[in-house]
Amino acid sequence: MKCPFNPPEGYAGIKVVQSFDELISTPLAGAVNALCWPRTLAGDFDEVVEKLGVIDEITSLDEEDLRALVLSPAGRAARDVLIEDQRRLRAAGLAPSLDCIPAYPRDEEHGPVPIDVYSFHADSATAMADTYLCSYTVASSEGLRNEDARRCVDIPKTRAELLRLRGGADDDSFKVFLSEHFYDLHYVAVPDARPFSFGLGNLWRIATECPSSPVPPCVHRAPATRAGQPPRLLLIS
Repeated sequence: MKCPFNPPEGYAGIKVVQSFDELISTPLAGAVNALCWPRTLAGDFDEVVEKLGVIDEITSLDEEDLRALVLSPAGRAARDVLIEDQRRLRAAGLAPSLDCIPAYPRDEEHGPVPIDVYSFHADSATAMADTYLCSYTVASSEGLRNEDARRCVDIPKTRAELLRLRGGADDDSFKVFLSEHFYDLHYVAVPDARPFSFGLGNLWRIATECPSSPVPPCVHRAPATRAGQPPRLLLIS
């Protein structure tokens, strides 16, 4: 599987690294809030998904699940990559999850701000932490330059609608309300913004919204799902 990553022209927020060790050891600092290890992966990852059978909901797969699949040589090569990627992350002290995703839940009653993962958003943490992720099949996550992203709650019309929804003044308690409902983590693209693809097979480390972070979070979203398309295979930690 080959899906090279080409950094967006003129965007300093992404640094390309050449190894897993460099991915985990390079600090996110200055203008850099995302690291990408571009990879060309051997194997048939679509076969792995196909051999899982019908998947109706998000399903996490462990090594035992993967070992139980009867696969062709190309499928076995893909399985080896999936197992090794999880082992690498666990050895680095992380807790990876390999998920088969037919679709994420949609926020059907979001009000002024959609808060599902199909919306541009930042991941959050209560302590210093980054998100690691890799898409293997179907489509990859999309990122948005920070200069092309605007927080929904900073748009006057949207903020006014949220104030009406909650009632009360635009004060510290309103900020707590925004945080409790995750409204402050979601973004919209400015006019003429050009989202960029994370690419298939590439392993990423992106900044989250967390206390004392030296960089702004990396704004991203899940790819849209379409009826009849196979589930997406995603590694995340």
